[in-house]
Amino acid sequence: MMIRIPGQPGKDLCDSHLGVSRRDILKVGGSSVLGLSLGSMLQLRSAQASNDSGLSSGHGRAKSIILCYLQGGPSHIDLWDPKENVPDNVKSAFSNISTKIPGVHFTENLPQLAQVIDKTTLIRSMSYTPNGLFNHTAAIYQMMTGYTTDKVSPSGQLEPPSPKDFPNFGSNLIRLKPVKEAMLPFVMLPRPLQESNVVGKGGTAGFLGKAFDPYTLYPPGDDMDMSKMDKINVTDLEMRADVYGGRMERRARLLDVINEGMPEIDRAVKDYKLNEYYDQALSLISSGRARDAFAIEQELPETRDRYGRNTFGQSCLLARRLVEAGTRVVEVVWPKVANSNEHSWDVHSGLTKRMKGQSAPMLDSGLSALINDLDERGMLDETLVVAVGEFGRSPQRGVSTSGNGNSDDGRDHWPYCYTAVVAGAGIKRGYVHGKSDQTASAPLEDPVHPGELLATIYESFGIAPDTIVYNHLNQPRELVKAEAVSALYA
Repeated sequence: MMIRIPGQPGKDLCDSHLGVSRRDILKVGGSSVLGLSLGSMLQLRSAQASNDSGLSSGHGRAKSIILCYLQGGPSHIDLWDPKENVPDNVKSAFSNISTKIPGVHFTENLPQLAQVIDKTTLIRSMSYTPNGLFNHTAAIYQMMTGYTTDKVSPSGQLEPPSPKDFPNFGSNLIRLKPVKEAMLPFVMLPRPLQESNVVGKGGTAGFLGKAFDPYTLYPPGDDMDMSKMDKINVTDLEMRADVYGGRMERRARLLDVINEGMPEIDRAVKDYKLNEYYDQALSLISSGRARDAFAIEQELPETRDRYGRNTFGQSCLLARRLVEAGTRVVEVVWPKVANSNEHSWDVHSGLTKRMKGQSAPMLDSGLSALINDLDERGMLDETLVVAVGEFGRSPQRGVSTSGNGNSDDGRDHWPYCYTAVVAGAGIKRGYVHGKSDQTASAPLEDPVHPGELLATIYESFGIAPDTIVYNHLNQPRELVKAEAVSALYA
């Protein structure tokens, strides 16, 4: 597959006196005969990163991030911010349990996470005022990019992903902090961001270009069908058998012949080290490092059991393996689409049964195992872990806040107050940031906007949140219009 590499508009890769634009280089580099497309992509990533100004030292502890994206909007009241002495239609149906943080309670749904929460920061004051963001797709776009889209219908539905979109934060990270190893820089699994027929909105590199899109791994099968996770198809990371030996040598000689016969291309290869990046691209395929990271069957059975034998748990385990191998960004998107039935957080009805028997046990085992495993391996010091959804659920059961119908055992969308978990890479341990009011309807202290959470992520990597990127019209835009929450850092 040929990879197209649009960069900052209006800027040529080569010096103007050469008369060769970046597009000209990539027309040659993208040729399937030469096999230069991936090499050119790596070169351009490095060149853009080295030329960007505005980088701050920040805290800079993070070398990688695992985002457990709880798509659908988990009910904070029924998980990690339960309330007592409230009306029956507000109070959770689940009992409260103590956690490792004194005075902090979860519901009975999270017994394992309650025992590792002292390794994390709990943000109980996530909040924003909706502006066309009451439904999933628009809210997801804001959470993933830091921006609201131009076209939002009253229901919150959007047009499909566009090259004009703002980039997913992971795309910004790998552009500004390119990986050093021959490894996939950004991986998204096991499902795309999706609501109804809008698939992938907020999950692409947008105007940065496809070079910075995530490597997507979407195995088929149900959330509990682990046979698909055990046989992940990574043939696109393998070198075809007919490319070995003499054929590979002939391709290398062909590249030399073309370089010798085309002085401008030759100078570009020399000046911009395209051969070096060609070698990096080849090593990604030939080293087998990425393929090995996906070989989840190599893990001990007890480790796999610890994470949970389900799609979310095994995806968290894969995330750890990918980061261990050198991946910069892994986004684990909660299984199923936002408004599906089983295993979804979008609980407009049947909340008690669905959360107790389906979604909560998956979250409890998967997230707690990930935090513990990273900590035990010494990886949590440099790996940022974030678990968050696009919003929470309404404090009152059976009411409509977004136009959806809700049963007496269901909660509607609620962006005004919800909870996030953040850990690793210099984030405080055993800390609760912010506080919700008596019914978990609004922050009582220290509200945190999704944009501020993204700003904190950028600063954790030593990247100033106001670093400028250029959109498809060559207009300057900040990574995010928000400041990092410095109180989260130790």
